[in-house]
Amino acid sequence: MGSIDRRDSTPQLLNRLRMRQIALLLAVEDCSTLRGAAAQLGLTQPAATKMLHELESALGQPLFERTGRSLRLNPAGERVMGYFRGIRGSMEALNRELSELQLGSAGRLAIGSIMAATPGRLTEALVQLKERFPLLSIEIAVDTSDQLMPQLHEGVLEVVIGRDSRELSECLFRAVDDESLAIVAGRDHPLAQRREVDFGMLAEYPWILQPTGSPARDVVEREFSEHHRPMPRGLIETGSILTTMSLVARSQMIGAIPATVAQCNAEHELVAMIDYTFHYKLPSYGSIVRRDRPLSVPARHFLEMFHGECSAA
Repeated sequence: MGSIDRRDSTPQLLNRLRMRQIALLLAVEDCSTLRGAAAQLGLTQPAATKMLHELESALGQPLFERTGRSLRLNPAGERVMGYFRGIRGSMEALNRELSELQLGSAGRLAIGSIMAATPGRLTEALVQLKERFPLLSIEIAVDTSDQLMPQLHEGVLEVVIGRDSRELSECLFRAVDDESLAIVAGRDHPLAQRREVDFGMLAEYPWILQPTGSPARDVVEREFSEHHRPMPRGLIETGSILTTMSLVARSQMIGAIPATVAQCNAEHELVAMIDYTFHYKLPSYGSIVRRDRPLSVPARHFLEMFHGECSAA
């Protein structure tokens, strides 16, 4: 028996799905019960039940498991909900953009970025973008890639400047640079003036690292493994590079941050870079956008500027 060609059934699915059904499913997630979701949308419970059955019929499979009065998403429901959250995020972004345009502004652009990109490419692209769109409202969220990606999927962010990942099948990634990690310490740290620092020396000091699962943390953990050493105890874990630099400046602790950020702050004599080279680099970073969403005009211009493709005009 041949498999179903979902591509052929997509037009029929689009014809059968209604925005009200999508709103109902999102409300069920918020309220955990069909009764609560119905009340939120101003529906009677029988009407909500009928609408849910019609949605499941349109999709060709049930979406929930009932546990008492609550509804729990099954695996199919989890997948559907992920797409519906993205639709809600896209509609929220569209609503904001239209509102901004109605008020006479040039719209709004929400960007997420890792810290490594901010000293160079990101800053230059934003300066160019504001020169072209003086009234454009821009929001910039700075965090680690694993924290930014859910916001991209849900439509809170339109563009993320982040790390390459194997989980980007629904996104378009365009690399711009490889990035090394650097060890930073206070300017008066015992290792700050040494020309040759081996890993054993570093291991004697307390460390400040990004949380488990972040690309920078993975590089450090591989480095400890390479030297057959356990991870240090009593770690301070933070995704904030500013917090890392503040702590190392006032203590004997050392931190691992992107080399571009370390170099910039060392040049301003805020921290010292320790003369040590990691065996591994961070994954490439670049721009990440959703494949299934049209980009706004400001986002398209920003990406051209970020990747150095804009003309002089």
